[in-house]
Amino acid sequence: MHIVPAATWLPRLRSVCLPGLAGIGRPDHVALTFDDGPDPATTPFFLDELDRLGARATFFVLGERAARFPDLTREIATRGHELGIHGWTHSRPWLPAPARDLAETGRALRTVHAATGRRPLWYRPPYGILVAGRWAAARRLGLRPVLWTAWGEDWTADATPASVHATVAGDLRGGGTILLHDSDHACAPGCWRAALGALPGLVTACRDTGWQVGPLAEHGVGTARHGGPPRRRPAPTPPPVPTPPSACGAADTCP
Repeated sequence: MHIVPAATWLPRLRSVCLPGLAGIGRPDHVALTFDDGPDPATTPFFLDELDRLGARATFFVLGERAARFPDLTREIATRGHELGIHGWTHSRPWLPAPARDLAETGRALRTVHAATGRRPLWYRPPYGILVAGRWAAARRLGLRPVLWTAWGEDWTADATPASVHATVAGDLRGGGTILLHDSDHACAPGCWRAALGALPGLVTACRDTGWQVGPLAEHGVGTARHGGPPRRRPAPTPPPVPTPPSACGAADTCP
Protein backbone atom coordinates (compact mmCIF):
# COMPACT_ATOMS: atom_id res chain seq x y z
CA MET A 1 0.00 0.00 0.00
CA HIS A 2 2.94 2.33 0.68
CA ILE A 3 4.35 2.16 -2.84
CA VAL A 4 1.21 1.64 -4.95
CA PRO A 5 0.45 5.38 -5.43
CA ALA A 6 3.98 5.82 -6.82
CA ALA A 7 2.68 4.25 -10.04
CA THR A 8 1.40 7.77 -10.80
CA TRP A 9 5.02 8.58 -11.69
CA LEU A 10 4.26 6.97 -15.07
CA PRO A 11 3.35 9.93 -17.30
CA ARG A 12 0.83 8.15 -19.52
CA LEU A 13 -1.01 6.64 -16.55
CA ARG A 14 -1.50 9.90 -14.71
CA SER A 15 -2.34 11.92 -17.84
CA VAL A 16 -5.12 9.52 -18.79
CA CYS A 17 -6.42 8.44 -15.37
CA LEU A 18 -5.55 11.41 -13.14
CA PRO A 19 -5.34 14.57 -15.27
CA GLY A 20 -5.48 16.82 -12.21
CA LEU A 21 -2.46 15.13 -10.68
CA ALA A 22 -0.68 15.39 -14.03
CA GLY A 23 -1.22 19.14 -14.00
CA ILE A 24 -3.53 19.26 -17.00
CA GLY A 25 -5.45 22.52 -17.08
CA ARG A 26 -6.94 25.01 -19.52
CA PRO A 27 -6.11 24.11 -23.13
CA ASP A 28 -5.01 27.68 -23.88
CA HIS A 29 -2.56 27.77 -20.98
CA VAL A 30 0.77 26.17 -20.00
CA ALA A 31 1.86 26.08 -16.36
CA LEU A 32 5.55 26.80 -15.78
CA THR A 33 7.04 25.24 -12.64
CA PHE A 34 10.48 24.99 -11.03
CA ASP A 35 11.76 22.58 -8.38
CA ASP A 36 14.52 22.36 -5.74
CA GLY A 37 15.10 25.99 -4.71
CA PRO A 38 15.43 28.48 -3.33
CA ASP A 39 19.13 28.82 -4.15
CA PRO A 40 20.91 32.18 -3.83
CA ALA A 41 23.51 31.09 -6.41
CA THR A 42 20.95 30.37 -9.11
CA THR A 43 17.33 31.32 -8.37
CA PRO A 44 17.88 35.10 -8.83
CA PHE A 45 18.91 34.50 -12.46
CA PHE A 46 15.58 32.76 -13.10
CA LEU A 47 13.66 35.55 -11.39
CA ASP A 48 15.41 38.16 -13.52
CA GLU A 49 14.80 36.21 -16.74
CA LEU A 50 11.13 35.69 -15.89
CA ASP A 51 10.83 39.43 -15.24
CA ARG A 52 12.41 40.14 -18.62
CA LEU A 53 9.96 37.74 -20.30
CA GLY A 54 6.99 39.09 -18.37
CA ALA A 55 6.18 35.57 -17.18
CA ARG A 56 5.20 34.17 -13.79
CA ALA A 57 5.66 30.62 -12.49
CA THR A 58 5.19 28.26 -9.55
CA PHE A 59 8.33 27.46 -7.55
CA PHE A 60 8.22 24.20 -5.58
CA VAL A 61 10.65 24.88 -2.75
CA LEU A 62 12.33 22.62 -0.21
CA GLY A 63 11.48 23.60 3.35
CA GLU A 64 15.05 23.25 4.55
CA ARG A 65 16.22 25.65 1.81
CA ALA A 66 13.40 28.09 2.53
CA ALA A 67 14.40 28.10 6.20
CA ARG A 68 18.04 28.84 5.27
CA PHE A 69 17.12 31.55 2.76
CA PRO A 70 13.92 33.22 3.97
CA ASP A 71 14.67 36.52 2.23
CA LEU A 72 15.00 34.81 -1.15
CA THR A 73 11.86 32.78 -0.46
CA ARG A 74 10.04 36.03 0.24
CA GLU A 75 11.48 37.64 -2.89
CA ILE A 76 10.05 34.87 -5.09
CA ALA A 77 6.60 35.75 -3.79
CA THR A 78 7.02 39.53 -3.91
CA ARG A 79 8.10 39.30 -7.55
CA GLY A 80 4.73 37.81 -8.39
CA HIS A 81 5.41 34.08 -8.37
CA GLU A 82 3.59 31.29 -6.58
CA LEU A 83 5.27 28.93 -4.11
CA GLY A 84 4.49 25.25 -3.64
CA ILE A 85 5.95 22.64 -1.27
CA HIS A 86 8.57 20.14 -2.47
CA GLY A 87 9.11 18.51 0.92
CA TRP A 88 11.54 19.41 3.68
CA THR A 89 14.59 17.80 2.06
CA HIS A 90 15.06 16.08 -1.31
CA SER A 91 14.79 12.61 0.21
CA ARG A 92 13.82 9.28 -1.31
CA PRO A 93 10.64 7.72 0.12
CA TRP A 94 11.25 3.99 -0.22
CA LEU A 95 10.54 3.06 3.41
CA PRO A 96 7.12 3.87 4.94
CA ALA A 97 7.33 6.83 7.34
CA PRO A 98 3.88 8.44 7.47
CA ALA A 99 4.50 10.30 10.73
CA ARG A 100 7.76 11.75 9.42
CA ASP A 101 6.13 12.65 6.09
CA LEU A 102 3.40 14.56 7.88
CA ALA A 103 5.82 16.32 10.23
CA GLU A 104 8.27 17.34 7.50
CA THR A 105 5.64 18.45 5.02
CA GLY A 106 3.91 20.46 7.73
CA ARG A 107 7.21 22.02 8.76
CA ALA A 108 7.92 23.05 5.17
CA LEU A 109 4.43 24.50 4.82
CA ARG A 110 4.79 26.58 7.99
CA THR A 111 8.24 27.79 6.95
CA VAL A 112 7.08 29.05 3.57
CA HIS A 113 3.94 30.57 5.05
CA ALA A 114 5.99 32.43 7.67
CA ALA A 115 8.46 33.74 5.08
CA THR A 116 5.89 34.92 2.54
CA GLY A 117 2.66 35.49 4.45
CA ARG A 118 0.94 33.26 1.90
CA ARG A 119 -0.19 29.70 2.45
CA PRO A 120 0.96 27.38 -0.37
CA LEU A 121 -1.70 25.41 -2.24
CA TRP A 122 0.39 22.81 -4.09
CA TYR A 123 2.61 19.86 -3.24
CA ARG A 124 5.08 18.01 -5.46
CA PRO A 125 7.11 15.20 -3.87
CA PRO A 126 10.84 14.89 -4.56
CA TYR A 127 11.50 12.78 -7.66
CA GLY A 128 7.76 12.90 -8.36
CA ILE A 129 7.32 9.73 -6.28
CA LEU A 130 4.00 10.08 -4.50
CA VAL A 131 3.94 7.28 -1.96
CA ALA A 132 0.95 6.81 0.33
CA GLY A 133 2.43 8.62 3.33
CA ARG A 134 3.32 11.72 1.34
CA TRP A 135 0.00 11.77 -0.45
CA ALA A 136 -1.85 11.49 2.87
CA ALA A 137 0.32 14.19 4.45
CA ALA A 138 -0.35 16.61 1.62
CA ARG A 139 -4.08 16.05 1.71
CA ARG A 140 -4.26 16.31 5.50
CA LEU A 141 -2.43 19.67 5.31
CA GLY A 142 -4.74 20.98 2.60
CA LEU A 143 -2.14 20.78 -0.17
CA ARG A 144 -3.02 19.60 -3.64
CA PRO A 145 -0.51 17.14 -5.19
CA VAL A 146 0.48 17.97 -8.75
CA LEU A 147 3.23 16.52 -10.96
CA TRP A 148 3.83 17.50 -14.62
CA THR A 149 3.19 16.59 -18.25
CA ALA A 150 6.51 17.73 -19.78
CA TRP A 151 9.98 17.95 -18.27
CA GLY A 152 13.32 19.08 -19.61
CA GLU A 153 15.64 16.42 -18.15
CA ASP A 154 17.69 19.44 -17.10
CA TRP A 155 19.21 17.75 -14.05
CA THR A 156 21.94 15.83 -15.90
CA ALA A 157 25.55 16.89 -16.41
CA ASP A 158 25.20 16.79 -20.21
CA ALA A 159 21.97 18.81 -20.43
CA THR A 160 22.10 21.84 -22.75
CA PRO A 161 19.58 24.58 -23.52
CA ALA A 162 18.87 22.86 -26.85
CA SER A 163 18.34 19.43 -25.25
CA VAL A 164 16.05 20.87 -22.57
CA HIS A 165 14.04 22.74 -25.19
CA ALA A 166 13.65 19.68 -27.41
CA THR A 167 12.74 17.34 -24.53
CA VAL A 168 10.03 19.66 -23.24
CA ALA A 169 8.69 20.17 -26.77
CA GLY A 170 8.31 16.45 -27.32
CA ASP A 171 5.55 16.19 -24.69
CA LEU A 172 4.17 19.71 -24.54
CA ARG A 173 0.67 20.67 -25.58
CA GLY A 174 -1.95 23.16 -24.46
CA GLY A 175 -3.06 22.51 -20.90
CA GLY A 176 0.29 20.99 -19.92
CA THR A 177 2.60 21.64 -16.98
CA ILE A 178 6.35 22.08 -17.54
CA LEU A 179 8.89 20.93 -14.94
CA LEU A 180 12.30 22.63 -14.82
CA HIS A 181 14.80 23.25 -11.99
CA ASP A 182 16.05 26.60 -10.70
CA SER A 183 18.79 24.95 -8.64
CA ASP A 184 21.38 22.19 -8.95
CA HIS A 185 21.11 21.51 -5.22
CA ALA A 186 19.99 17.92 -5.89
CA CYS A 187 21.26 17.61 -9.46
CA ALA A 188 24.50 17.64 -11.44
CA PRO A 189 26.55 20.75 -10.59
CA GLY A 190 26.01 23.54 -13.07
CA CYS A 191 23.08 21.92 -14.86
CA TRP A 192 20.80 24.84 -13.99
CA ARG A 193 22.38 26.80 -16.84
CA ALA A 194 20.67 24.49 -19.32
CA ALA A 195 17.21 25.28 -17.93
CA LEU A 196 17.95 28.99 -17.79
CA GLY A 197 19.22 29.00 -21.36
CA ALA A 198 16.14 27.15 -22.60
CA LEU A 199 13.64 29.35 -20.78
CA PRO A 200 13.31 32.26 -23.26
CA GLY A 201 12.77 29.99 -26.24
CA LEU A 202 10.20 27.87 -24.44
CA VAL A 203 8.15 30.84 -23.25
CA THR A 204 8.30 32.50 -26.67
CA ALA A 205 7.33 29.30 -28.49
CA CYS A 206 4.34 28.72 -26.20
CA ARG A 207 3.12 32.23 -26.82
CA ASP A 208 3.65 31.91 -30.57
CA THR A 209 1.47 28.79 -30.48
CA GLY A 210 -1.28 30.75 -28.76
CA TRP A 211 -0.77 29.45 -25.22
CA GLN A 212 -0.56 31.70 -22.19
CA VAL A 213 2.24 30.88 -19.74
CA GLY A 214 1.79 31.25 -16.00
CA PRO A 215 1.62 29.64 -12.56
CA LEU A 216 -0.58 26.75 -11.49
CA ALA A 217 -2.97 29.15 -9.77
CA GLU A 218 -4.01 30.43 -13.22
CA HIS A 219 -3.95 27.04 -14.92
CA GLY A 220 -7.36 25.62 -14.02
CA VAL A 221 -5.94 22.28 -12.92
CA GLY A 222 -8.58 19.55 -12.97
CA THR A 223 -11.13 21.65 -14.84
CA ALA A 224 -10.12 20.73 -18.39
CA ARG A 225 -9.01 17.67 -20.28
CA HIS A 226 -6.06 17.59 -22.64
CA GLY A 227 -6.92 19.56 -25.72
CA GLY A 228 -6.44 22.92 -27.37
CA PRO A 229 -4.26 23.70 -30.35
CA PRO A 230 -2.36 20.82 -32.00
CA ARG A 231 0.99 19.86 -30.57
CA ARG A 232 3.79 21.98 -31.95
CA ARG A 233 7.51 21.81 -31.37
CA PRO A 234 8.89 25.16 -30.28
CA ALA A 235 11.44 26.85 -32.51
CA PRO A 236 15.16 26.19 -31.91
CA THR A 237 16.33 27.55 -28.62
CA PRO A 238 18.61 30.60 -28.49
CA PRO A 239 22.21 30.39 -27.25
CA PRO A 240 22.66 29.85 -23.50
CA VAL A 241 22.36 32.88 -21.26
CA PRO A 242 25.84 33.72 -19.87
CA THR A 243 25.95 33.12 -16.13
CA PRO A 244 28.66 32.98 -13.47
CA PRO A 245 29.77 29.63 -12.02
CA SER A 246 27.50 27.96 -9.49
CA ALA A 247 28.79 27.06 -6.07
CA CYS A 248 26.16 24.41 -5.50
CA GLY A 249 26.06 21.06 -3.96
CA ALA A 250 26.42 17.37 -4.61
CA ALA A 251 25.17 15.67 -7.71
CA ASP A 252 22.19 13.41 -7.46
CA THR A 253 19.34 12.47 -9.71
CA CYS A 254 16.27 14.64 -10.05
CA PRO A 255 13.54 15.81 -10.26
